[in-house]
Amino acid sequence: MESAEDQNGKWGVTNRADGFLLAIESSCDETAAAVIDRRLTVLSNVVSSQHELHRDFGGVVPEIASRAHVRRIIPAIDDALRAAGVALDQLSAVAVTTRPGLVGSLLVGLTAAKTLALSLEIPLVDVNHVEAHLFASRMSAGREVFPAIGLVVSGGHTLLYDCVSATDFHLLGSTIDDAAGEAFDKGAKLLGLGYPGGPAIQRAALSGDAGAVRFPRPLIDSPNLDFSFSGLKTALLYEINGSSHGRAVLRDLPHERVYDLAASYQEAIIDVLAAKCRRALVRTGRTALCVGGGVAANARLRERLKSVAAELPIELVLAEPALCTDNAAMAAMAWELIDRQLFAPLEIDVTPGLLRPKR
Repeated sequence: MESAEDQNGKWGVTNRADGFLLAIESSCDETAAAVIDRRLTVLSNVVSSQHELHRDFGGVVPEIASRAHVRRIIPAIDDALRAAGVALDQLSAVAVTTRPGLVGSLLVGLTAAKTLALSLEIPLVDVNHVEAHLFASRMSAGREVFPAIGLVVSGGHTLLYDCVSATDFHLLGSTIDDAAGEAFDKGAKLLGLGYPGGPAIQRAALSGDAGAVRFPRPLIDSPNLDFSFSGLKTALLYEINGSSHGRAVLRDLPHERVYDLAASYQEAIIDVLAAKCRRALVRTGRTALCVGGGVAANARLRERLKSVAAELPIELVLAEPALCTDNAAMAAMAWELIDRQLFAPLEIDVTPGLLRPKR
């Protein structure tokens, strides 16, 4: 990322304290655009979901996602501007997610953002998708919340950060295999509960007994801050099949058994998430926990984290449910980068992967 000294002449940056930010998000399967003012007021937040395109596959198909973004990105931007009552010539900057995510999906959003920045001669700001999920908690709080420990838990990511400030994030731990949201999706598919899996399992769990099955809690006692959920999915498969070896063909189960399995499976995932957050807080001495990402909307997880916060005690800052799932409004963190005059060059590319912490 270039400094303001390098970019000011190119972008023609002036005093934009009262302007509007257009944010674009296309990292996975949601085509989103939002308009946010300098006070972090969300004037519009348009999200075009692709759930219906991926439901039959039980997960996101990258090629389908990227093609859908191509069709939907311009209408989403247009809808966001219309809903906000903001014209193109009133924009101060364009923010776009460039990392991490699906490469084809990210490229669609970045291409649209570059085109607007170049044609309007306004700054381009690149945003990290997972860091924006944590900034969503700051938006929900309506005040400064950093430094804090940050948990991002979604379909593609399960990550713990030491958040020094709104723009300074240090990765503490991540999943070594599946993300928690992916475990929910695949668990729901095994149980025949539909897609997306997180909300489906949460609904089924309401009628079940979380103590009916003692599923493993992978890495819960490990001193590191990494996660693992692939073994938990295998354990669920064995329980469904009634065999210690598992079988390829799943049995039909009574509704009551499905509900108990859903509740027990959900509890195992949440136990691990809560334990790792607690360990990170104790280890770092931070006095606040910020939580974002699609799985952060799970009511049981929010309940458990409130218990952790009360026990330690620390401050818990949860992103409001509307800002948990992928959306463009959370890219309002671009204002923090604009304040620091950190703009992206037009040559910037996407970065699909996520670096793991050094050991």
